[in-house]
Amino acid sequence: YLLCTSGDFVKMYSVATEETVCMMQGHADPVTGIQLNPQNHLQLYSSSLDGTIKLWDFTDGILIKTFIVGYKLLALYALASYEDSVFAIIPKSGERDSFQLVSVKLTKTAGQEMEAKELSVILDGVDESPKCTAFGREGEYVASVKEVNLQVYFFKRKQMNRFSLSTTNTKGGNNRFTCVACHPKEDCIATGHGDGKIRLWRNFYHNKEYTFSTLHWHHDIVMDLAFSVEGTSLLSGGVESVLVQWHNGSDCKKDFLPRLGSAIEYISISSDGTSYCTSHTDNRITIINSNLRFSKSIQGLIKGRDVKTGLVVDPRTKALVLNGEPGHLQFYCLQSDKQLYSLDIVQQEYIHQAGLNQVDLVKVAFSAQGKWLATVEEREAADLELQLKLWVYDEETQSFKLNTRINMPHEDRITAMCFRDTDELEEDSPMLVTAGKDCVFKVWVIVEDTDPEAQQSVSWSCDFVGSYHNYQATNCCFSEDGSLLAVSFEETVTVWDSLTWDLKCTFCHPPGKIRNICFGRLTCSKYLIGATDHGFLCCWNLLSCALEWSAQLNVLVLQPDPLSEHIAAVSWLSKDSSLFVFKPNEPRPICIRRNLCKEKIQFAAFVPRDIPETIGSEKYLWLRRSQLYFLTNTQELMTFSTKSPEERLTPSSKQLAVEESLPMTPFSLLLGKHRHQQSQEDVDLGKVVVHNHYNQDSPAVKELLYTPAHVLPSASFLCPIFINSLLTSKENKSAEEVADEVEMESEEAEDDSAEERDVTEMEQDLRPLEFLGETTWKLSKSQERELRKIRKMDYSWISSF
Repeated sequence: YLLCTSGDFVKMYSVATEETVCMMQGHADPVTGIQLNPQNHLQLYSSSLDGTIKLWDFTDGILIKTFIVGYKLLALYALASYEDSVFAIIPKSGERDSFQLVSVKLTKTAGQEMEAKELSVILDGVDESPKCTAFGREGEYVASVKEVNLQVYFFKRKQMNRFSLSTTNTKGGNNRFTCVACHPKEDCIATGHGDGKIRLWRNFYHNKEYTFSTLHWHHDIVMDLAFSVEGTSLLSGGVESVLVQWHNGSDCKKDFLPRLGSAIEYISISSDGTSYCTSHTDNRITIINSNLRFSKSIQGLIKGRDVKTGLVVDPRTKALVLNGEPGHLQFYCLQSDKQLYSLDIVQQEYIHQAGLNQVDLVKVAFSAQGKWLATVEEREAADLELQLKLWVYDEETQSFKLNTRINMPHEDRITAMCFRDTDELEEDSPMLVTAGKDCVFKVWVIVEDTDPEAQQSVSWSCDFVGSYHNYQATNCCFSEDGSLLAVSFEETVTVWDSLTWDLKCTFCHPPGKIRNICFGRLTCSKYLIGATDHGFLCCWNLLSCALEWSAQLNVLVLQPDPLSEHIAAVSWLSKDSSLFVFKPNEPRPICIRRNLCKEKIQFAAFVPRDIPETIGSEKYLWLRRSQLYFLTNTQELMTFSTKSPEERLTPSSKQLAVEESLPMTPFSLLLGKHRHQQSQEDVDLGKVVVHNHYNQDSPAVKELLYTPAHVLPSASFLCPIFINSLLTSKENKSAEEVADEVEMESEEAEDDSAEERDVTEMEQDLRPLEFLGETTWKLSKSQERELRKIRKMDYSWISSF
């Protein structure tokens, strides 16, 4: 298993399948460190900014204990030689940006929550990064680096040695420390530096007689270091996206694993030494064999340099689509928290070097059914370079294929782009509109390609160019039925007929330029909503061509729900973002959520649900058909949940009690689906099924199937309970019992005709039950009398044979 921190959670992945095995939740703030319990390899410590250390049974995802420290915990270390203590980095009281390494005593007392206030300061003035402190020789000493200083503390001798470097060396290199690692067997400390050098320190028991050797391959900052289990090799990583393996501390003996995708942030090594793991700045985890062969990759939402495309939903897969790797679109699955695939749009090699003008992917839009994809690329050179590309979905390859490339579709930057939202199964051909800073909007349509040598039969061409008083076009959107197009030109919104391209009407609400526009949907389709950069939200009536209402609100994001009348507006007020959900025909908001987050929200998207959610509270009915997602300026993806914090952060320890809300395995989902289909078929066919099998909701069955094996009582205790749950009560008679039983008038009648009647009687009783699939039947009274006679007969004479 591979364990990693992920926001407020600790996730456990299977190394073999890359699947998420479990997610441990219980911390109220981001998790900052995880360490296996040295005394029990099936337990895990986790630390968090919420000031607690939690002990987990990670194989079952169960919380065992919570230790309340009371300080923000920025890093965590656990050593086998310190059985009842762990080490953590905490802020120094009364001093800003100053941190301490402390020992935290974990008392072993009964109860699930306990205070751990007994702290001992080990080092002062340490760096807050967990990569800047390391323990060596099974806890004999601790090394910590900050800026250009290295300090080593020896626990037994209680001795502190400090070593300093000059800020820059004679060749202009940056000597600043960036990370540290300690050899597991020898007295050797490895430090990484800002100029790409690695120093190996020895004989550091003496302040003046210490020595160090230098390894140098990285051209920029060394991000992390890690020694192998036996210490025979050292791993290093940096911005080059290359994992370097140094053998025996020699600068001549090194191996490389290049092209890992993005800068390496963290390096970890498995306890048996057979696997390495690297964490990257683009939110990827790479699993590597010890012979430096790529093994697996766990990719979440790619964290790129800048998201310019916004959040777009793929109509086919319901995946979020946005900037991924440089020049690529990532299709991110929200359900599995994994990347479905990456689409190379720019199709050029990206050079990881600052200051270069390279091609950027800035706009993306899907047609209504997801058949067409439009992308815009730009490159800031001496002259602006623009490309508009139209991609068509190929059913055979299950991916998008380039159909049309248009160089310089506008003379200046493209500010907005949208498809006409009509059903592509109809006769209407798809239509694309682009708006630009060159003061025009352009309409693009499909035309048949007359060139006999052309590889495709259709391509895209410009059909109409519109403008308004030489103002810059800033936004565009179609109405729900596609009959109207709204284009904003600085302070004015224009509405056009999409068939004749006649200008129908204009709206404006000075002062301020129009920042966002959208049409209402369903019963609110007669309204047009706009937000200005001077802090006004306006609603115009398209039938009366007048302002319906306006509100003073600094709206950054305006996002309509495609499946309802609701519109979400995200505002930025002073130092936090707030959410307002409303219907255009009702000026009073349906939902107001102030202080949604401290970061500025850049983009939002409604993602349709496969099945509408059952929501009890009227306050959250707007989330029934779709779920709302936000992306902040720090590239954190968040969603709006209908559950209370108590429900979402239920400690996993409560999962010991069997609940209906437990996550189901793929097998149980398949079985449940089969049972549901079977019961539905039975109802449809009008069958009355006799159920003699055990009740699956009984506590005995639940306890046996769902309780973790290591906490189950003995089998001898469970067996009688389980067997009893399978037995059917006597009072529960079958619904198909035959009511008309023929009784014989005399017990003494034993002639052939009577026997024939009995046989016929049995056949009549059996047939209806056989039809129902029942394996038991009820005997008639005559049959019961015959059975009693047979029981009374003496068969002891058979024993002689």
